[in-house]
Amino acid sequence: MRTAAPAFWFLAPALTIIAVFFFVPVLASALLSLTDFDIYTIASRANLRLVGQGNYVRLLHDPLFWTALKNTAYFVVIGGPLSIAASLGAALLLSAKLVRFKTVFRTIFFLPVVTTLVAVAVVWRYIYHPRFGLLNYGLSFLGFEPVDWLGDPRFAMPAIILMAVWKNFGFNMVIFVAGLQSIPERLYEAASIDGATAGQQFRHLTLPMLAPTFVFVALITMIGYFQLFAEPYVMTQGGPSHSTLSIVLLMYQQGFRWWNMGYAAALALVLFAIILALSLLSMRLRSGDAATAPDSGRAPVSKVVR
Repeated sequence: MRTAAPAFWFLAPALTIIAVFFFVPVLASALLSLTDFDIYTIASRANLRLVGQGNYVRLLHDPLFWTALKNTAYFVVIGGPLSIAASLGAALLLSAKLVRFKTVFRTIFFLPVVTTLVAVAVVWRYIYHPRFGLLNYGLSFLGFEPVDWLGDPRFAMPAIILMAVWKNFGFNMVIFVAGLQSIPERLYEAASIDGATAGQQFRHLTLPMLAPTFVFVALITMIGYFQLFAEPYVMTQGGPSHSTLSIVLLMYQQGFRWWNMGYAAALALVLFAIILALSLLSMRLRSGDAATAPDSGRAPVSKVVR
């Protein structure tokens, strides 16, 4: 008990900041989602009405919500694995012994991460231009007709996914590089002595040892990609035909364009619940796999060649 009091006072500033900037806003959003708060409420609180579950019932019957949810899920399911694969590939290349000037390449690959997303989106709009864009210019040499990348519902979301993968893979690359550097070199030396090929080493040594890193990268990538907003906001405004409308963009439109703040708060809480549920599910699956899997770090290296 004597040590608990000092620990509490040391933790109190951090806990206060977390409560003020996280729990209080979440609670306020939860209460706001139960009202019909709009622009008229700003003029007079007498216009504020409690609607209970009305916003959530409206949300379930809103076709735009299901369109936005489908688009966001498509972005996460396709863009997330592509971003992780690109990050892992770049990390493996930068960790290879034959590659020179690794620091220079790491800096170049990481530059898109620290570049303003709005500026990147504007540049990529010109790359995707149907007449003067660099991408269509390159495709013309291969005999393809120009593609309206951002004006065609079939290609708008894949175009945004490609830009998002290029923008974000550098951050995960740094994490993978750190994970690769933590793997003992003696394991690869022992595997080489036992005759393991590069593919066998990657499958039986690198991937199992990177499992905790994969979990972390997958979680932060999923959470970040579910918050898709700036890319469609700058490049397509959610079009064409709502093909790039995301949940966060719909939330923004409802809250700050149409001033349906109560409905926007309900959207925010639904998105929060989806991210929380998927995060807990992935962590539970990972903990279950860790409990049933053998200790790969202590397994004989000779098993790699089998």
